Amino acid sequence: MAEETETEEVDQDALMAEWEAMEDDDGEGGGDDDMAAAMEGGSTRVLDQSEIDSLLGVDTSAEDDVAQSGIQAILNSALVSYERLPMLEVVFDRLVRMMSTSLRNFTSDNVEVSLDNITSARFGDYLNSIPLPAMLSVFKAEEWDNFGLMTVDSALIYSIVDVLLGGRRGTAAMRIEGRPYTTIERNLVERMVHVVLADLSSAFDPLSPVNFRFERLETNPRFATIARHANATIVITLRVDMEDRGGRIELLIPYATLEPVRELLLQQFMGEKFGRDSIWEGHLTAELWQTDVPIQAVLEQVELPLGDVMNWEVGSHLELACTPASAIEMRCGDVPMFQGNMGRKNGSIAVRVVNKLTRESEAS
Repeated sequence: MAEETETEEVDQDALMAEWEAMEDDDGEGGGDDDMAAAMEGGSTRVLDQSEIDSLLGVDTSAEDDVAQSGIQAILNSALVSYERLPMLEVVFDRLVRMMSTSLRNFTSDNVEVSLDNITSARFGDYLNSIPLPAMLSVFKAEEWDNFGLMTVDSALIYSIVDVLLGGRRGTAAMRIEGRPYTTIERNLVERMVHVVLADLSSAFDPLSPVNFRFERLETNPRFATIARHANATIVITLRVDMEDRGGRIELLIPYATLEPVRELLLQQFMGEKFGRDSIWEGHLTAELWQTDVPIQAVLEQVELPLGDVMNWEVGSHLELACTPASAIEMRCGDVPMFQGNMGRKNGSIAVRVVNKLTRESEAS
């Protein structure tokens, strides 16, 4: 009995060693055996970091233009892409051209304005991503009765102050950290904001006249809250270059602000009318005027029990309450069209139209 026990233990050890060798071989490329082992409860495989990133959709190595996947795509699925509003790009292209001219006149310097990108973001996420220090200008679209936000970064603030106060070219703007903006800096930036808002109003004029009015200037993002943190917004990033100086301006417009002109922003080009063809409309109108329409003259309409109608025979008489002077209703199908009087003309029974009947839908 002892020898048999020792033999069984040796066989078990050999069998376990053989199984371990098979598992090592399958770990290199055997997906079916791993699934079978998992079904038996013997697999303890752990996902590596790349698989976890792919599942969550937060792969840092992917480029920005690659579509997001996983949980990140589910979280961002509620955001509306600005590409669904094609006219926005046209409006902001006009803004870039107008700002280049306006800021040149404002600073008396060579200014180049470029459009970096147009993205969608939640309002709360944008506030948390603003690099401080910065100035946040709250403006109101008066015709749309809603607000927007303009962010001027510190690099542009110091560059504008340096240019307007006669700073030398070729020297970097002095930046002092840890201090609030002075009254002079705030006033100079506010003047620039007024110039940008005037250009923004002019850029929207061909689409929909609107006046963007400056409300207040804030340095703390918490005091510049114009929407709920979960609301979807459009963020437009503009780059302002003044030779060796410059910075960025970011315009944030909530989708709720653009709602009054949403139909106009959905157009592919200015003044488009889908499906409109004047030649076809003229041909269709000419053919409709030549169409034959049958008209029925109804002398009287009587309601009788079905039993009486079933008892009718050849020679039965139906008495009508109309007289030769009664008004006759003329119908096209089931639609009443005109009202007239019955008479005779050239040996034929005729109806003279007295007035036109108004349908209930037209009256309402």
